[in-house]
Amino acid sequence: MQPRDIQRRIVAILLFDDVEVLDFAGPFEVFSVTSELQAYKPFLVYTCAEETRIITARNGLKVLPDYSIHNAPAPDIIIVPGGIGSKNARKSSAILEWITTHAERAEFIMSVCTGARILAAAGLLDGIAATSHHEALADLQELFPTTLWYNGEWQDTRFVESGKIITAGGISAGIDASIHVVAKLLGRDKARTTADYMEYCSALL
Repeated sequence: MQPRDIQRRIVAILLFDDVEVLDFAGPFEVFSVTSELQAYKPFLVYTCAEETRIITARNGLKVLPDYSIHNAPAPDIIIVPGGIGSKNARKSSAILEWITTHAERAEFIMSVCTGARILAAAGLLDGIAATSHHEALADLQELFPTTLWYNGEWQDTRFVESGKIITAGGISAGIDASIHVVAKLLGRDKARTTADYMEYCSALL
């Protein structure tokens, strides 16, 4: 039976061509496994894209999103992955509008890797601390100077939490950030259960 203080949260994972595979697959695994291991299924996870068509991720992986951003259920948690395709995705007015439309009611908005450039383009990182893949930081600093980007003093930072906005570093850091969100919402014990099942060693736990 579902505990009274636990609600089922809808997790939306954005996809686009040339998205980095682990950027979206890592968080997908964390939230899906957490739901699988808990009888009350705390997360409903779906993927969405600007159009409902096959997305070609990095290195040729083909993925069919569950929804388009135009008919997807309103999310409680938004996950924006990165990859070279984020350069084009950040210029999509439809994607930016979808993010900003749902950002106010969402509990958490999370970027992984260079997905931070999409959140920055949507205006969600103005004046706050954020991080991204280390190889993209100089470019991001130039494009979005109003964001306090990662610097040498944060060398061990896997992700940065600024209120309900969480930006994760490169690729696998999205798993750490997702486990962190699970811990915040459901408690460290359930987050640890998920990490143990995935055989993922997280310094957070």
